Amino acid sequence: MATIMQRLAKWHIWLGWLVGVPIVMWVATGLFMVSRPIDEVRGSHLQIAQEQQPLIIEGSEIATADMQLGEMQLVMQDGRAVAILTTLDGQTRRVDFASGQPIPALDAEAARALVERRIVGGDAVQSVTFFNADKVPFDFRRPIPVWQVGLSDGTHVYVGRDSGQIEAVRTRWWRWFDFMWGLHIMDISEREDTSHPILILFATLALIGSLFGLVLMFRRRKSRVKPSS
Repeated sequence: MATIMQRLAKWHIWLGWLVGVPIVMWVATGLFMVSRPIDEVRGSHLQIAQEQQPLIIEGSEIATADMQLGEMQLVMQDGRAVAILTTLDGQTRRVDFASGQPIPALDAEAARALVERRIVGGDAVQSVTFFNADKVPFDFRRPIPVWQVGLSDGTHVYVGRDSGQIEAVRTRWWRWFDFMWGLHIMDISEREDTSHPILILFATLALIGSLFGLVLMFRRRKSRVKPSS
C-alpha cells in the first residue's frame, strides 16, 4: 500500500505540473465571466424599453409564393405592422404588412437614428460603418449585412440593414468576456467549439489529478519523533 501511495504521489505531482496552467486559466476566466451580471455583458441594460404596441394584422396583401419563404416575423416599427421575410437561401427584406409594399433597406442615417432612440447613450455616435454579410466583424459573427454604430464608450451596436432591427449590442466588457470564454474552452480562433480533443484531454487529466489528490488525503503519515531536550 505504501508503494502504491508513493506512485500516486509521484503521478499527482507530474499531473499537477502538466495541468496546473489550464486549471488556473479555467478558474481565472470563470471568475472573470461571473464577476458581472449577464445582462450587462449582453448590453441588455443599454436598450431602452419600448412601449408595447398591439400588432395589427388584418387585410394583409403580402404575396410570398414566389420567394420561397422560410420565415416571417411580424413586428411593429414606427407605428406600423412590418413583416420581416427571410427566404430559404437566407435573404431578408421588409414589407409593410397591410399593403405588401417593400420597405427600403436602412441607410447610415436611419441606422444612426434608430440607435439614438433605442440605446442609452446612443446619441454619442463616433462612427457608422457598413459590413456585408461575408465580412462582418468578429464580435458580431452572424452572416447578415449590418450597420455597425460605434459609440463613444466603445460600445458597438449592430443594426440589420434589411431587418431594420437592432441585432446585437457589443460593449467593451462583452468583448473581454468573449476573449475569456475563448480561453476557457481553449478555442481562441472561433470561440464556438466546446467539445474538441485538446479541451477533453486536459479536462480528463485534471480530473485524474484531482482524484489522485483525494486518495492521497487518506495516506497515513508517520509521526515524527520529537528529539529529547
